[in-house]
Amino acid sequence: MEKIINEKQQGNSLVTEPKTGNARKLMIESYGCQMNFSDSEIVASILAKEGFDTTQNLEEADLVLINTCSIRDKAEQTVRKRLEKYNAVKKINPGMKVGVLGCMAERLKEKFLEEEKIVDLVVGPDAYKDLPNLISEVEEGRNAVNVILSKEETYGDISPVRLQSNGVSAFVSITRGCDNMCTFCVVPFTRGRERSRDPQSILEEINDLATRGFKEVTLLGQNVDSYLWYGGGLKKDFKNASEIQKATATNFSGLLKLVAEAHPKMRVRFSTSNPQDMTLDVIGTMAQYPNICRYIHLPVQSGSNRILKEMNRLHTREEYFELIDNIRRLMPECAISQDMITGFPTETEEDHQDTLSLMEYVKYDFGFMFAYSERPGTMAARKLEDDVPEEVKKRRLTEIVNLQQKHSHFRTQQFVGKTVEVLIEKESKKSDAHWSGRTTQNTVAVFPKENYKVGDFVNVKINDCTSATLLGEAVEYSGNN
Repeated sequence: MEKIINEKQQGNSLVTEPKTGNARKLMIESYGCQMNFSDSEIVASILAKEGFDTTQNLEEADLVLINTCSIRDKAEQTVRKRLEKYNAVKKINPGMKVGVLGCMAERLKEKFLEEEKIVDLVVGPDAYKDLPNLISEVEEGRNAVNVILSKEETYGDISPVRLQSNGVSAFVSITRGCDNMCTFCVVPFTRGRERSRDPQSILEEINDLATRGFKEVTLLGQNVDSYLWYGGGLKKDFKNASEIQKATATNFSGLLKLVAEAHPKMRVRFSTSNPQDMTLDVIGTMAQYPNICRYIHLPVQSGSNRILKEMNRLHTREEYFELIDNIRRLMPECAISQDMITGFPTETEEDHQDTLSLMEYVKYDFGFMFAYSERPGTMAARKLEDDVPEEVKKRRLTEIVNLQQKHSHFRTQQFVGKTVEVLIEKESKKSDAHWSGRTTQNTVAVFPKENYKVGDFVNVKINDCTSATLLGEAVEYSGNN
């Protein structure tokens, strides 16, 4: 739940530019969070060198890979249905190989390969460089599996292809794994312990994106605020680093400065933050550089201290309020969004009311809200009974969603009458005469096209709004072009 899951992206099959000489076809579908979509770009880059071009036509694929998510039961059920579809096609095209990547791969390797025999290869999040060897194994008639979690792998040396890019905004992975053992979450078990990527390789990737005309990057990690580069290795081993390593280490605030200063006209975003790790120096750095977007995704999960403790969230309600107050003080214009889980084991009506009152205090711009679903392999599944009835979960979730909609509308209304900078990303879904883009606060704005084009920074006067979208008209180019 720590990760933003974009429902519109789920199951997209990804397309790259064909490479001269490549004769084999790869179809790759992704589910889950943005980290999975970023990983699919790494996989496509590795396999392009092995002679694979991508396809969206299942019938012509030589290799089908599905990049999976274990965060919610819904994602797992969807993946199973897709695997059934692949196997139906496999009967017509027996040469086609099917593989499972990502978080489900690690968790269900025996089930997929041995019990159900529905895939040919299973590859965990740290083993993508081993794909050429694994594919050779499969082609020789053997099942292949590598789900070993690494202490070092960050894929910093692989230049990802941009599979779903609009050519304007791109995701750049800065950390892998997670050390926060939230009891509801499988990520530490499926993606391993936390390690950070060399800042130099991050800058090189961003430099390349800038050269290719990208206008915005999002620094990506399970928990970006705990980014820490001291020459390589796990974050938990930093205590054993040499004095020189400690003195020259780069933390997240330092990385933000490096990126913001290297490309002053490029927007910089990041996701996801963790309240226990977000420090004042990060907020101060954001306030200092105008090209760092005024938006923080700050998952809280619950407003009740008792439930936060059961979740093993290492922050209290009061500490979260203090963090919000500091953000508002240093960046009054900053938008904040949330992740919220309702119906966590033992949650009472009083705990639920604490969540609603926390939302009233913060008034989030938007949020990602879920009813708790028990995930196998988590501490909560092992130690806590899923004892909140489904109808209670549904009612509480409805109350949370309704309150969030009210707050979202309150936030968008603040923009009406103002002129804001928007980066044009694409055509509006509802009208081919309008552009769609986002403000620095991550709010979507829609306005007539006129003579502007995708990738332009435009000042837009906001005349109206819904709870999710600003409606306006372009005034002029902004100074950022």
